[in-house]
Amino acid sequence: MNKQLHLEAIESLFDEVQRQKIFEDQKMMTDAIPRYLVQEIMSKYEEEKTKETFNLKEFILHYFDFPTTNQSYQKNENLSIEDHIEKLWDHLTKTSKEDIGTLLQLPKPYIVPGGRFNEFFYWDSFFIMLGLKESGRVEMMRNIVDNCAYLIHKFGFVPNASRTYFLSRSQPPYFSLMLQLLADTVDDKTLLIEFFPTLEKEYNFWMNGEQEIANNQAINRVVKLEDGTILNRYYDAKNQPRPESYWIDVMDNEKSDKNDFYRNIRAACESGWDFSSRWFADPSKIETIEKLNILPVDLNCLLWNTENLLSEIIQIIDSKSPKIKYYQERANKRKTAIQNYFWNDDKGIYVDYNFSKKSQTSSEHVGMLYPLLFKLAENSEADKVRNFIENNILHKGGLVTTTKESKQQWDFPNAWAPFQWLGYQAFEEYNYKDTSLQIAENWCTLVEKTYNETGKLMEKYNAVDLNVLAGGGEYPNQDGFGWTNGVYLFLKNKLNS
Repeated sequence: MNKQLHLEAIESLFDEVQRQKIFEDQKMMTDAIPRYLVQEIMSKYEEEKTKETFNLKEFILHYFDFPTTNQSYQKNENLSIEDHIEKLWDHLTKTSKEDIGTLLQLPKPYIVPGGRFNEFFYWDSFFIMLGLKESGRVEMMRNIVDNCAYLIHKFGFVPNASRTYFLSRSQPPYFSLMLQLLADTVDDKTLLIEFFPTLEKEYNFWMNGEQEIANNQAINRVVKLEDGTILNRYYDAKNQPRPESYWIDVMDNEKSDKNDFYRNIRAACESGWDFSSRWFADPSKIETIEKLNILPVDLNCLLWNTENLLSEIIQIIDSKSPKIKYYQERANKRKTAIQNYFWNDDKGIYVDYNFSKKSQTSSEHVGMLYPLLFKLAENSEADKVRNFIENNILHKGGLVTTTKESKQQWDFPNAWAPFQWLGYQAFEEYNYKDTSLQIAENWCTLVEKTYNETGKLMEKYNAVDLNVLAGGGEYPNQDGFGWTNGVYLFLKNKLNS
């Protein structure tokens, strides 16, 4: 029996389950595992659904199994936060030796984020790797890289997460950073050679459509501006509700006048920032989302790093290869474009660019630190960004995501683990050690306070009111939590060194 499930095969049943809100969390049904052949289940559903005695929930529970959520590892009263995280690494380790339900097979064990997220997530895994390095778990770091490579070779990219319903989108392309981190950990640059074809294949996914694109046009994830500049956006080809948030999307779409509302929502999910006023024309209304029109500064910095690393690896392989110049020129052009389109001299920060409106967006967000992370900013610009961050983004509990409060989870006052690492690392690049250490100190102190009071490591934190747990978004704040564990260990070791 083929145990893999594509939700299109149970579309009418799935639609009814989600519309009737059979489960409090709509992700439950997306992760269901059929007990029988899908054709048999659907045939039985069509036969039974018109009967007066038909009970949809009983039917679902009879014909499907459901994975258990990752209940947090219960804190031992005498367990330090570091020892608790060591226990959590084992608790959050999973395997998927075959395609089952919507869960994709992966060749190696992996670490899940925790809570409702019981699959392999792409960009989460980089921040998990930071902590695995501190814990000396190099084999698991390599597992993560191998799993990403497997997915890239099988699908052409790393999906948002390892489920069939995520196969239309990726997440921020952190594979280049994963490779650099692993090579640095094992002190072996030749490891990069092994993964060159994989990294290049992922890069080609992000640049797919470039050859046939005209000026003032967007194809897939590639945008060509009127001056011929090539930059990238997040994208998803499907224009339908996300299965894991089906009814939420249907209701939001009814308030929107956009024909491609669902595609904009999905593109925001590919960015990892789901959701933020950063993507909205009206910062308070998700129905005004215009993600497809926005060129994000962070994505383009990550792709610069990919181009730059590809050129560096080729130099190791063959110092005379013409591909060296090819990727160096691509990286140089992107660096110039990042400066031309994303730097806002009036505010002294990097922002996003709306290519449809031919203007920069107004959102002030922590993504402005990516050009500093990769040393793409001039010293004078880095100094202005630092001033803005210290006055507007850095709070008692660390770096908030934006300056706008919208009730979305990727907005003020929430602080997320990835951006504490980003802030620390970005300011270290420019030797702003007072700022980098302040970020680490503020956030680690908040994480420790919450752990001591609750025994939990949370998905996100309130950086402004340290006595209130973070909220916002489509689901409750989760605990576990992969990237929090990883970034905490990384930053705590920096503070202790």
